[in-house]
Amino acid sequence: MSSMLDTPFTERPLRVAVVGPGGWGRQHVRIFSGRPDTELVAIVGRDPDRTSSQAKLDRTHGYTRVAEMLDAEQPDLVTVCLPNEHHFELTLELVKAGVPLLVEKPLVFRLDQADDLIDEATSRGTFFAINFNHRYAEPVMRARAALHAGQLGELVFAAWRFGGEPNFGNHPHAQLIETQCHGFDMLEHLCGPIVSVMAQMTNKTHGSYTTVAIALEFADAAVGSLVGSYDSSYSYPLTHYLELNGTTGRALIEDTVKRLTIQQVGDETRQVWEAGYFNDFDREFHRTFDRHVDALVPALRAGEPPPVHAGAGRRALRLALASIESFETGQRVSTDPAREAAGQAR
Repeated sequence: MSSMLDTPFTERPLRVAVVGPGGWGRQHVRIFSGRPDTELVAIVGRDPDRTSSQAKLDRTHGYTRVAEMLDAEQPDLVTVCLPNEHHFELTLELVKAGVPLLVEKPLVFRLDQADDLIDEATSRGTFFAINFNHRYAEPVMRARAALHAGQLGELVFAAWRFGGEPNFGNHPHAQLIETQCHGFDMLEHLCGPIVSVMAQMTNKTHGSYTTVAIALEFADAAVGSLVGSYDSSYSYPLTHYLELNGTTGRALIEDTVKRLTIQQVGDETRQVWEAGYFNDFDREFHRTFDRHVDALVPALRAGEPPPVHAGAGRRALRLALASIESFETGQRVSTDPAREAAGQAR
């Protein structure tokens, strides 16, 4: 009699394990336990008692060792949601096991570690995704479509601002690396490659560099700014703000999921998208993750690359580290990916 594991995963629900089921990891559990095309087969935590209790609530199996879970459950996909500064070792273990992966941001805090992870995954042909879920907010998708349709004309400048209460870690630039990675990724997703950065930072409040202001140059000669902070509040209106200003129009995204406004030059009327009365799905930030998974699961089943490859995490880290270098040297730092790729090829 054949088991479920004998059936190709193109013909059955994907078996998914979540490593780190607390905090934002609860969203991983919610999504993969609730979809008809996935089955939550395991969670992996650090504390045996808490993990066992949580597994019972989630109606799945609990483990405290990744290797034991992999051997027993043979998952089709493992998702990883660990404390920000503790991603590398466990992710490397999973990459070396050859299991398809979806990891949370930031990828890691060191570029050599990012390269090790991506090189290992590439050598094994492993599906390796990162959850830059902001890309899947309805205002963002609509703004990107407007850009590509030429509604804004040629992009001239972009402005990103995002910040709230601190999430303290050990790294002096944690705010920049673990939170503004969304900003770097979003700006390149919408505006193209960032080819240079120049940064100012302050540590006046907490000792670490909790607020940054970065000037950006894009490959098409547009310019931009990124302001990120742990000296603000997520309760403030416009905690997140993204403006895309072109030669013929402007798009303004407010609080990621709240509102998109598009306006043409000289026109005193505006087009506005905002979730309607019954549209709770698009109004809720965490549903951006659901949409990412809507794209990820079919890609994994089809043997295609992930919709957001972990390489995007490496790129965001590269831009963050270049910004730190700029601040420390007082110089503009080149981040042109084409130039860097050519240098690596030589």
